[in-house]
Amino acid sequence: MLTTRFSFALAATVIAATVCAGVARAENSAPAIDAFRAAFASVNDYTYKLHSHEVLGSSTQNRIYDYSFMKPHFAKTLIESGDGQGSGGVWAGGNQVSGHQGGFLSGIHLKVDLHDSRATSLRGYTIPDGLMQNIVDTYATVPGKLTQGDGGIVMGQPTDRLELDVADPATNHGISKQVLYLSKATHFPIRQLLYAGDTLVLDQTILDLHTNVGLTQGDFPF
Repeated sequence: MLTTRFSFALAATVIAATVCAGVARAENSAPAIDAFRAAFASVNDYTYKLHSHEVLGSSTQNRIYDYSFMKPHFAKTLIESGDGQGSGGVWAGGNQVSGHQGGFLSGIHLKVDLHDSRATSLRGYTIPDGLMQNIVDTYATVPGKLTQGDGGIVMGQPTDRLELDVADPATNHGISKQVLYLSKATHFPIRQLLYAGDTLVLDQTILDLHTNVGLTQGDFPF
């Protein structure tokens, strides 16, 4: 009897584990995500300019960032124009950023937490949040309904359009809808729009993208 009960208990445990594994949430999928990942696999580094408009309540922030990235996890930004002009930071993975402010304080470098207000944008976005692979990854991993369609011409390029209706905005920084346009030629992102309800709170455009430019770890002094 003990053996029989043990067998039933073991079977129930196995079935429960199998059910849990079966209902584990899969990634959102779309051909544009697969195409980006295939293209990104052949890229070792890249640089681009990120034009960003953010809204938080009654406050707005407009910036142009110069971005550099090298695999596996090195990123550098410099605020070319806008709030904080001349400030920059380097992220080398982990939870810290090495940065400096603009103007006469540009020679003073500090290491601060990745989410420190001195290292983030108006809405709290970090340096790695602006990396193209991380932008695309949110469309795959944030729970919600993902659809793909033709995006028309954006910045002079034919695009694919991803739209994610977020299941729970409270777990996604209040963002209820995400829209991403990716080049049909390169498969890399061109423009992203984020909404909180009906309000556009983030409008990003990626310009002057260059890949495999030959960056080294020395380009990311930490």
